[in-house]
Amino acid sequence: MTESEQNSRFREWYENHRGIIVKISKSFTNTIQDQQDLIQEISVQLWKSVPSFRDKCKESTWIYRVALNTAIAWSRKEKRQKNKERNFADDAFIFSQQENPENKRLDWLFEQLRKLDVVDRSLLLLHLEGQSYSEIAGILGTTEKNVGVKLSRLRKKLSQTATRDGI
Repeated sequence: MTESEQNSRFREWYENHRGIIVKISKSFTNTIQDQQDLIQEISVQLWKSVPSFRDKCKESTWIYRVALNTAIAWSRKEKRQKNKERNFADDAFIFSQQENPENKRLDWLFEQLRKLDVVDRSLLLLHLEGQSYSEIAGILGTTEKNVGVKLSRLRKKLSQTATRDGI
């Protein structure tokens, strides 16, 4: 594959599946700055992975796999670093967003996703994206039965938390 072909396929994937990358990065980060950094890291890894894609699965499945693996690795790296101090730019962004109406339920959901371990977070995110149990199992390297059991437990836990939080 030539670099031009690689660039072309990457651009096509990015345009068609950017939402996957953004949702995964939002689920693995706490600040806008970190989200942008993770989007960039996922994009780099996705571009590097283009030549390895062999059409044995859907493009979206491949993109989920690359994005989730990158987010998990990034998350582990971030945990090893010392606690970061929030900087003024983050606060300024938050204040500028106060004028826009927020979706409190969606914010609550992303907050709950960030509290889960990386496997459960990935599993639930894929489910919320409408992936089938078979696709989720393929992306995460597990069985469909395991996906069903874990999702059932996660839905029950989220439902109880939502009731407790008044959501």
